[in-house]
Amino acid sequence: MPKTPDQPTAPARDLPASHFRAEHQRDVVNRLKRIEGQVRGLIEMVEGGRPCEDIAQQMSAARKAMDKAFYRMMACTVLEAVTVSGSEEQAVREVERSTRILEKYA
Repeated sequence: MPKTPDQPTAPARDLPASHFRAEHQRDVVNRLKRIEGQVRGLIEMVEGGRPCEDIAQQMSAARKAMDKAFYRMMACTVLEAVTVSGSEEQAVREVERSTRILEKYA
Protein backbone atom coordinates (compact mmCIF):
# COMPACT_ATOMS: atom_id res chain seq x y z
CA MET A 1 0.00 0.00 0.00
CA PRO A 2 1.54 3.39 -0.97
CA LYS A 3 2.15 5.95 1.75
CA THR A 4 -0.07 8.99 1.88
CA PRO A 5 1.43 12.40 2.69
CA ASP A 6 -0.11 12.44 6.16
CA GLN A 7 1.32 9.04 7.15
CA PRO A 8 4.51 9.26 9.19
CA THR A 9 7.47 7.42 7.72
CA ALA A 10 8.38 5.87 11.07
CA PRO A 11 6.91 5.86 14.55
CA ALA A 12 8.50 8.50 16.79
CA ARG A 13 10.04 5.81 19.00
CA ASP A 14 11.91 4.43 15.97
CA LEU A 15 13.59 7.74 15.15
CA PRO A 16 17.16 8.19 16.37
CA ALA A 17 17.83 10.41 19.37
CA SER A 18 19.95 12.64 17.12
CA HIS A 19 16.77 13.48 15.17
CA PHE A 20 15.05 14.70 18.34
CA ARG A 21 18.17 16.59 19.44
CA ALA A 22 18.49 18.39 16.10
CA GLU A 23 14.78 19.23 16.10
CA HIS A 24 14.88 20.58 19.66
CA GLN A 25 18.12 22.42 19.00
CA ARG A 26 16.55 24.24 16.02
CA ASP A 27 13.52 25.08 18.13
CA VAL A 28 15.57 26.46 21.03
CA VAL A 29 17.88 28.45 18.72
CA ASN A 30 14.87 29.97 16.93
CA ARG A 31 13.32 30.90 20.28
CA LEU A 32 16.59 32.50 21.43
CA LYS A 33 16.87 34.51 18.22
CA ARG A 34 13.34 35.85 18.75
CA ILE A 35 14.26 36.73 22.34
CA GLU A 36 17.39 38.47 21.08
CA GLY A 37 15.14 40.63 18.88
CA GLN A 38 12.87 41.33 21.83
CA VAL A 39 15.84 42.46 23.93
CA ARG A 40 17.06 44.74 21.14
CA GLY A 41 13.56 46.19 21.02
CA LEU A 42 13.65 46.73 24.77
CA ILE A 43 16.90 48.65 24.50
CA GLU A 44 15.34 50.86 21.84
CA MET A 45 12.30 51.41 24.05
CA VAL A 46 14.45 52.48 27.01
CA GLU A 47 16.66 54.71 24.87
CA GLY A 48 13.57 56.19 23.24
CA GLY A 49 12.07 57.12 26.59
CA ARG A 50 9.00 54.88 26.31
CA PRO A 51 6.76 54.67 29.39
CA CYS A 52 7.93 52.29 32.12
CA GLU A 53 4.72 50.27 31.95
CA ASP A 54 5.25 49.57 28.22
CA ILE A 55 8.82 48.50 28.90
CA ALA A 56 7.75 46.33 31.86
CA GLN A 57 5.19 44.57 29.66
CA GLN A 58 7.81 43.78 27.02
CA MET A 59 10.33 42.68 29.66
CA SER A 60 7.73 40.29 31.04
CA ALA A 61 7.15 38.86 27.56
CA ALA A 62 10.90 38.38 27.02
CA ARG A 63 11.27 36.73 30.43
CA LYS A 64 8.41 34.32 29.70
CA ALA A 65 9.89 33.53 26.30
CA MET A 66 13.22 32.74 27.97
CA ASP A 67 11.46 30.43 30.43
CA LYS A 68 9.77 28.61 27.54
CA ALA A 69 13.11 28.20 25.75
CA PHE A 70 14.60 26.78 28.96
CA TYR A 71 11.79 24.25 29.34
CA ARG A 72 12.06 23.18 25.70
CA MET A 73 15.78 22.63 26.22
CA MET A 74 15.08 20.59 29.35
CA ALA A 75 12.46 18.54 27.48
CA CYS A 76 15.20 17.57 25.04
CA THR A 77 17.40 16.50 27.94
CA VAL A 78 14.69 14.29 29.41
CA LEU A 79 13.79 12.83 26.02
CA GLU A 80 17.43 11.95 25.39
CA ALA A 81 17.67 10.38 28.84
CA VAL A 82 14.80 8.07 28.01
CA THR A 83 15.69 7.24 24.39
CA VAL A 84 19.48 6.91 24.62
CA SER A 85 19.83 5.07 27.91
CA GLY A 86 20.92 1.48 27.61
CA SER A 87 18.91 0.31 30.58
CA GLU A 88 15.94 1.33 32.64
CA GLU A 89 18.26 2.01 35.58
CA GLN A 90 20.39 4.36 33.49
CA ALA A 91 17.26 6.12 32.17
CA VAL A 92 16.04 6.68 35.74
CA ARG A 93 19.44 8.11 36.75
CA GLU A 94 19.40 10.48 33.75
CA VAL A 95 15.84 11.62 34.42
CA GLU A 96 16.77 12.24 38.06
CA ARG A 97 19.77 14.30 36.88
CA SER A 98 17.45 16.34 34.67
CA THR A 99 15.11 16.82 37.62
CA ARG A 100 17.98 18.18 39.72
CA ILE A 101 18.81 20.66 36.95
CA LEU A 102 15.17 21.79 36.87
CA GLU A 103 15.11 22.14 40.65
CA LYS A 104 18.30 24.17 40.60
CA TYR A 105 17.55 26.56 37.73
CA ALA A 106 13.77 26.71 37.32
